[in-house]
Amino acid sequence: MWSRSLLVVALAGPFSFLCWPAQRSADIIIYGCSSAAVTAAVQAKRMAKSVLLVCPEKHLGGLTAGGLGWTDSGNKAVIGGLSREFYHRVWLHYQKPEAWRWQKREEYGNRGQGTEAMDQARRTMWIFEPHVAERIFEDWIREYKIPVYRNSWLDRKSGVVKKGDQIQSIRMLNGDVYRGKVFLDATYEGDLLASAGVDYTVGRESIRTYDEKWAGVQTGVLHHRHHFGVLPRPISPYVVPGDPKSGVLRRISTEHPGNYGEADKKVQAYCFRVCLTKVPQNRVAFTRPPGYDPREYELLLRIFEAGWRETFHKFDPIPNLKTDTNNHGPFSTDNIGRNWDYPEASYERRREILREHEEYQKGLFYFIASDPRVPEEVRSEMAQWGLAKDEFVDNGHWPHQIYVREARRMVGQFVMTQHELLKTRPTPEPVGMGSYTIDSHNVQRYITPEGYVQNEGDLGVSTNGPYQIAYGALVPKKGQVANLLVPVCVSSSHVAYGSIRMEPVFMILGQSAATAAAMAIDGRLAVQDVPYDKLRERLLADGQVLEYQSLR
Repeated sequence: MWSRSLLVVALAGPFSFLCWPAQRSADIIIYGCSSAAVTAAVQAKRMAKSVLLVCPEKHLGGLTAGGLGWTDSGNKAVIGGLSREFYHRVWLHYQKPEAWRWQKREEYGNRGQGTEAMDQARRTMWIFEPHVAERIFEDWIREYKIPVYRNSWLDRKSGVVKKGDQIQSIRMLNGDVYRGKVFLDATYEGDLLASAGVDYTVGRESIRTYDEKWAGVQTGVLHHRHHFGVLPRPISPYVVPGDPKSGVLRRISTEHPGNYGEADKKVQAYCFRVCLTKVPQNRVAFTRPPGYDPREYELLLRIFEAGWRETFHKFDPIPNLKTDTNNHGPFSTDNIGRNWDYPEASYERRREILREHEEYQKGLFYFIASDPRVPEEVRSEMAQWGLAKDEFVDNGHWPHQIYVREARRMVGQFVMTQHELLKTRPTPEPVGMGSYTIDSHNVQRYITPEGYVQNEGDLGVSTNGPYQIAYGALVPKKGQVANLLVPVCVSSSHVAYGSIRMEPVFMILGQSAATAAAMAIDGRLAVQDVPYDKLRERLLADGQVLEYQSLR
């Protein structure tokens, strides 16, 4: 009789009984598809280690290849190593005349996040199309001959096999098993670290947990322009304005938001970073999505009636007359409050959340472009936009990756907090740097005691220059798992993660994590015991930036 551990019976086809689970092994097993996963795999190969990339999705690169082409880079001087090499490869691509299909290169200009989009002196480019990013990641994989196993989903209930504090193997839902000496969890969700029994948290700590000013519920704190305080008058949340008995408009919570500074288990909003264009030959018009209900967007009409006209302020231009479209304003592409259970949800429930987010955002674009109640100047402008036909061609031109701005966060050997980012205390054993603003999107939309609608959770706090990220934030506590590193769901407070969570930083930390993994293997050490002086020496030799020099 065949054992279930040896045979996977897939019900999709008549020859499924011939599909046997695979047993594969390598020095380093990387679980994830993110930009950090790819840089980690490349670094492992550069350090002469065998590596397998076990990817839950089909596409590589996470958000970097999933629509976030308007890079949240901060101070570019602290972006080194493979992360900077990625942006150099972007620059090389756009030096080619054939890269400019829908736009002349000189027409694009040199717009970017704080500094020029194309830095000719340093041969880097920070703004790019999604398919260009994915091609670069695929090129890396091909050049280094890195095996990639796609559509491989961890069995989160019983797929992690440990012996003492060592992970021996991980098993996928299809039965495939991957054995390694060191493992990396490079997912946005932290599924491997959680399944391995590593401590983690979800949501926001209280002000008291780490003595952070911006921690916990932030009622009354209005940063950026993503709140109702930017409007000339307050907005009623009720179907009949001012009448609570008439019911509450959709997309507004009737629950108490919590008290200022208190902890909760809610996470900041997600959205898809959609790539749009006005070029007729490359444009797919917005259509009425299945299940569309204009009542979902009634609140937006009131915002328009109050005079809001910033709908297109975050249609950020990327090459070839396309956009990286991001959230902006009181009611936009962020699907506030509909993702709170995502971090720990089952795969099936996550798919439901993703579908709801997609339907919401597609419905939003269609509503603005077609509903006669939308101001004509806004409606006619939106009707000129559409999805870019040459992006995400196997997914209906819709991004294959949602923006998981935050999910689980490991509670590891060292926890990064507001204090390290603001340099009020030193960071031990740095393995990379960040610099972007502490940036958390809204967490909830609620009704104020005065009877008006408001958003809560948005933060925009300067770090006052670059900061260091500790090696201890990449490794679990001693005694939990000795052969796991975590370069994405790093050990960090919610406040600090608001800055650390940027894609260039993930690539930096992926490289550093792989370097430490290789050294742990060579020394037969727990990852917590890798000698920092040797780790630092190798990171610097490989171009990582560990200290900021203003004249760099």
